[in-house]
Amino acid sequence: MKADVVFVNGEVLKVDEHHSIQEAVAVKENFIAAVGSNDDIKSYIGEKTEVIDLQGKSLVPGFIDSHVHLTIYGTNLLGVSCIESHIDSLEDIFYDLRMKVKETPKGKWVRAWGFDQHEIDEKRFPTREELDEISREHPILVIRTCNHMCVANSKALELADINNHTPDPEGGIIERDADGQLTGKLIENAHMQMFKVAGYSSEELSKSMKLASDAFIKEGITSIHDAGAYGKGSETLRIMQQAVGNKDIRVRVYAIMGSLTNSHDFVQQMVQEGKVTGLGNDNFKLGPVKLFTDGSSTGPTIATREPYTSDANNSGIIYYSQEDLDHYLGNAHKEGFQITAHAQGDRAIEMLLDCIEKAVKEHPRSNHRHRIEHAGIASPDLQQRMKELEIIPIPNPVFIYVNGDVYKQYYGDRVNVMYPARDYQELGIVAAFGSDAPVTFVNPLLGIHAAVNRKSKSGQNVGEQQRVDVLEALRCYTVNGAFASFDEKRKGSIEAGKLADLVVLSDSLLTIDPAKIKDLGVEMTMIDGKVLFKNEQLVYTGGGSR
Repeated sequence: MKADVVFVNGEVLKVDEHHSIQEAVAVKENFIAAVGSNDDIKSYIGEKTEVIDLQGKSLVPGFIDSHVHLTIYGTNLLGVSCIESHIDSLEDIFYDLRMKVKETPKGKWVRAWGFDQHEIDEKRFPTREELDEISREHPILVIRTCNHMCVANSKALELADINNHTPDPEGGIIERDADGQLTGKLIENAHMQMFKVAGYSSEELSKSMKLASDAFIKEGITSIHDAGAYGKGSETLRIMQQAVGNKDIRVRVYAIMGSLTNSHDFVQQMVQEGKVTGLGNDNFKLGPVKLFTDGSSTGPTIATREPYTSDANNSGIIYYSQEDLDHYLGNAHKEGFQITAHAQGDRAIEMLLDCIEKAVKEHPRSNHRHRIEHAGIASPDLQQRMKELEIIPIPNPVFIYVNGDVYKQYYGDRVNVMYPARDYQELGIVAAFGSDAPVTFVNPLLGIHAAVNRKSKSGQNVGEQQRVDVLEALRCYTVNGAFASFDEKRKGSIEAGKLADLVVLSDSLLTIDPAKIKDLGVEMTMIDGKVLFKNEQLVYTGGGSR
C-alpha cells in the first residue's frame, strides 16, 4: 500500500500510553496508515505520495479543545472588540462603538465584547448614561470578557423589559445605584436573560460559525467540545449541525447540550426528545447535557465555601438549589446522558459532586464519564471525590496565564489548587484541557505553556506546584479530550488506524525553552487526511502540491 502523504525527519509525539517518539508517519485517505522510523515508512512512498520533510519539527495529534464556545467566538468577530491594541481607556471603546453605530441601521443591536475593567485606565465599567450618549436609538451592550455580565444602554434595557422595579432573576443581579436607578450593569443570570432579545439571526450565526471554525484550524485545533451559546439552544444546535454538513464548520464538533440562557430548559428538552449523548458521527456528535451552577472566576462571582480573600462579605452566586440541580441532571443521568455543569468555585463543585454521587447511586452506570467544566478551585477533598466517582474535570490552564494576578488577589492561597493539573495527574484523574474561548485566547500552545510554567503574563508564579511536563500537558489537549467524548479509539494520538488529524508545529516542542512554548506556531493542520491550513515554509519533497 502506498500512502497519500508521508511525514519524515520529524519529532513525532505519538501521545500513546508510553509517550513514544518517532520520526515518520504515513497517511492513507483519512487514516493514519503507519508510524515509525524513516526507514520503516519508506515502503509507503510511491510516485504520487506527497512527502513532507519536517526538518526536526514536532508532529502532534490535532489539538482537542474540550471547552470552547464556537458560536460566541464567531459572533464576537461581528462586533466591536475591546481587546485591540489601541484600547487603553473607556473613551477608546466609546469611539469604536460610535463608528459601529454609524454603519448600523437604527434599532439594530450594537455589541462590544472582551471588555475587562482591569485592563483599562479607569478600572471600572461603563455606565448606562455613557452608552446612552453614544446612541439612544440603537440597543448597545458591552459584554465582559467572562460572558457572565454586561452593561446595557437604556434602549437595550427597554427591549428586555427591564426597569427600576424589575426584580432580580434567580441567580442574577440587575444592578441599581443608591437611588434605586438602573446602572445598566447586568450580572450572571440577569445578563444571560438579556439574550432572549439580544440574540443573533440565523444568518449571523451561520456566518459566525464558519469564521470561528477557520480561526480554530489555523491554531491547530481539529476537534472541539462546544460549550454552548446564548439564546435558544436547540436552534443553535440545528444551525451548527447544518454548518458541519455543508462544511462551513470543518473542525469536528462534540456538542455539549447547554445554553447560556435558561440552560435547564434546554436540558429538559433534550431529555424529553431522547437525543442522547453519542448520537452522531466523527464530524458532529451530541455530548453531555450542561447546566450553570455559579459564576465567573474574574467577575468575581464564583461560589466558594469561604469568602473571597479580597472581600470578606462575598462568596459568590449559585444558580440552582441542590434539589433543582439533582432533578435536572439526575434525570438526565437516569436517561443515559453524560452530564456536566459549569462549576468554578469549591462550593459549586461540591454541589455538583453531590448531585453526581446521588445520581450514580440511585441509577448505577459504568463508564458514564460525567464531567465538571472548569472545576476552578478544586481542593484535595474534592479531587478525591472526582477520582472515586470517575469524573473528568475540564480545567483551563490558560486562565492562569491571563488571570493569575487577579486570582491571587481574589482567592489568596487557593490559587494553589486552581486548575490543579499536577494533582490530577498524580491521582490518575483524566483531565482534558479547554480554552473557554472567547473568554480568553483559543491558542492551545498558550494553554500548554501555562500548564508547564504556571506563571501569569506579568511573570508571577501562580500555584507553581501544579506544573506538569510538556508531554502531560499535550496529553490533556489531545487524547484526554478524546476520552472525554468517548473517542479515544478514534483520535487523540498518532497511532495506526486512527483518524488522520495532525498538526505540524514551527519547532520542536520537546527542546524549546519551556518559557518560550507560547511563541511556537502552527505550520500545518490536517483533518481527515486533508490539509486545511499550511505555511508555505513546509518542505515538500515528492508528489504534487497539497
